[in-house]
Amino acid sequence: MRLSLAQSDKMMVMSEIEVRFAAAEDAELFDRVAEEVFDEAVDPARLAAYLSTPGHHMIVALDRGTIVGQVAAVAHRHPDKPTELYIDEVGVAAGYRRRGIARRMLAAMLAHGRAIGCEEAWVGTEPDNLPAKALYEQQRHEGDVAAEEFLMYVFKL
Repeated sequence: MRLSLAQSDKMMVMSEIEVRFAAAEDAELFDRVAEEVFDEAVDPARLAAYLSTPGHHMIVALDRGTIVGQVAAVAHRHPDKPTELYIDEVGVAAGYRRRGIARRMLAAMLAHGRAIGCEEAWVGTEPDNLPAKALYEQQRHEGDVAAEEFLMYVFKL
């Protein structure tokens, strides 16, 4: 169920946000997801497959049991290069943005990547996604990070 955040902005400001990993046994957490955290509605079968697949990692931000943010990543192993963490998606509900939630989740995911043996992490975004670019630029200034331009081709299968 997607929840609207317009109802209680005052309560949101005062609440404590919990940032934690989501595992296969946490599927029930996804029964309450705020709008705009994911691009589409969460599909239970896809969620179960994602959370149970080795190498797939997700961190969520919770406000009183409602998911208000998420970072999804995949450990990408190569036969000829070091393991890297591909950060696939970062999403935070509109009423929770500009509160450091994405920064906290991203930092937790990067620390997790180091802990599981990844030597680098990467993320891409659209050139006009200014909030995402600001988040990644902030992280870039905190560590050894370089922005690179690249092209992406999408093949429908």
